[in-house]
Amino acid sequence: MKLLITTLFAAAFVALGSSCATPDSSVQTKQRAVQGGLSGAVLGGVIGHQSGRGLEGAAVGAAAGTAAGAAWGSSEDEARQQEQQGVRR
Repeated sequence: MKLLITTLFAAAFVALGSSCATPDSSVQTKQRAVQGGLSGAVLGGVIGHQSGRGLEGAAVGAAAGTAAGAAWGSSEDEARQQEQQGVRR
């Protein structure tokens, strides 16, 4: 029962975390969020498997990867937008 609740909570967290990619966000934000989520799920699954909790590890890894990927993509989008506007850092 505890595993089911943890898994459902993690899945909800991933779904909410991936909602940061809205139609207003640009391409890199969406792409990096997906790439980060997939990479995090794989890495979390492998690490979780070593401790006997592969599914939980995958869910937590996916959530963390999605958030990190979206942040990375957002910074790339912001840099590209500033470059197009002629503003340099």
